[in-house]
Amino acid sequence: MRWQGGRRGGGIEDRRGMGGGAVAGGGIGVAVLALIGYFVFGIDPSTTTQVASQFGAAGASQEGREGTPEDQAGLFVDVVGRNINEVWAQKLDGYRPPDNIVLYEGGTPTGCGYGQAAYGPFYCPADRQVYLDLSFWQEMERMGASGADFAKAYVLAHEIGHHVQTLTGASEQVQRAQQAARSEGEANRYSVALELQADCYAGVWAANAAAVSGGEVALEPGDLEEGLRTASAIGDDALQRNAGRGVNPESFTHGSSEQRMQWLQRGYQSGDPAACDTFADL
Repeated sequence: MRWQGGRRGGGIEDRRGMGGGAVAGGGIGVAVLALIGYFVFGIDPSTTTQVASQFGAAGASQEGREGTPEDQAGLFVDVVGRNINEVWAQKLDGYRPPDNIVLYEGGTPTGCGYGQAAYGPFYCPADRQVYLDLSFWQEMERMGASGADFAKAYVLAHEIGHHVQTLTGASEQVQRAQQAARSEGEANRYSVALELQADCYAGVWAANAAAVSGGEVALEPGDLEEGLRTASAIGDDALQRNAGRGVNPESFTHGSSEQRMQWLQRGYQSGDPAACDTFADL
């Protein structure tokens, strides 16, 4: 993926090195918690608030440096984050970027409670910020996902896709539908549709990245395949198998490997958010 030399200004708040506090889980590895917490059960404000109460950190505040990080990983997020926002500024009337993309280590206060690296990257609708512990890139590879730049960018674009859903009202509609659902399986189907739409939105960004940046940010041969490999590795069915569990579609919250690949590719092939109606069959 081409990105070095791209325009900076993705709205970064850098909290790294500020001391994030304890990481949940005791002797359980962060990779296992990332599998269970982020990809299998999903992340929402109620979950983060529950964790916050366990660590007594929900009410804390913390602010880092705003601007462009100088390290390679931070710079990558800054350049790609700006590009994603530029695409959505063209695709969605009245688009406003997330307030910040917060880089942190271990744990950090958020508007949704105390966020931890064990969750993986997540978007908090309460403060409209994306939270990212960069160690997750290594955890992704341990899960069997790609370590290529586009795989990392896909995850970031997915989270900003959740911000788009907040702006369009899709997230609120899903929350209401889940509250009215008659079973956990029904509620989970709405969660899957929301997550698959965010995957599709990541594909929409990828299709338009070069056009809005004058080619400064662009996919190269093999990048889409690396993204699809990552989508496959983080499907709910793959993660349940890797965790030694039986595959239970009723418990899916993000979608199967096949679904995640399908919707990422659909967004990329169309380049149009209108192609991302994952709710049509509900």
